[in-house]
Amino acid sequence: MNLKALNYFVAVLERGSISAAAKHCYIAQPSISAAIGALESELGVQLFARHGKGVSATDAGMRLYPLAKRLLNESKAIQSLFSKPETQVPFRLGLIRSLGVSRMSMLLKDFTAACPDMDLTLVEPSEECDGRIITTADLTPNESFQAMWHDTYLLAIPPALSLALKSSIRLEDLQGQPFIHRAPCEALTSLQQLLDMEGIKMQVRARIQTIEYAVGLVAAGLGIALVPAIPALLDQQDIVFRPLADIDLKRTVGLALPLGHPPTPQQRQLVALCRQCH
Repeated sequence: MNLKALNYFVAVLERGSISAAAKHCYIAQPSISAAIGALESELGVQLFARHGKGVSATDAGMRLYPLAKRLLNESKAIQSLFSKPETQVPFRLGLIRSLGVSRMSMLLKDFTAACPDMDLTLVEPSEECDGRIITTADLTPNESFQAMWHDTYLLAIPPALSLALKSSIRLEDLQGQPFIHRAPCEALTSLQQLLDMEGIKMQVRARIQTIEYAVGLVAAGLGIALVPAIPALLDQQDIVFRPLADIDLKRTVGLALPLGHPPTPQQRQLVALCRQCH
């Protein structure tokens, strides 16, 4: 069985479309389509159902997926067992705490796979680093910027609160509401300034830093929270998400690199991956 075809199959399944898999694998779409077709012919099953938005795995595709992942991982393990040890190149990547675990995990997985000789260390964006994934609000004049994600903000609301019954939330609706305060968050700073001008006060029930903790506290019914509309967060069934009608809160997240010297191979690879996100 062709390991390259299995790798393309896994890429298509995980990214939901042949075009996205082609970008990830740096190969033309027809080559991936041909490899998937040959794999389907070899196995005598249909692995994907095609539709307007991309593809979805069939039952046969879902059965093959864990086996393909295991075989590909074992193949990599065999290669690493007999490969010569390489000098590890250190790379320090600064990350703000409000990026969302799921999409950052996928990016870092692709980054480390593309740079196998890299020793990656994740640090606070205020520390010395080779690159920073930040919002435009934290960008300095001495950095270039590659946009990755454009996020709007929503209110995450426990279903038991009466506020969850409204289709859209106005500022006056926030008066006296229990609130999960997450900082640093430039969107929350803008919202708080407007609330102060209107004389509206919420009841802060907890102060935390990460999005995941904020969403967890909302799911536990502790209060509402202002969070970026990251797709993985919006899939949660035990939380109601509603827009704010009186203020348009947005942010742009991207990769900032220091200016003044040629980019390293690791920086170039990271830029290419970030362009795929955008």
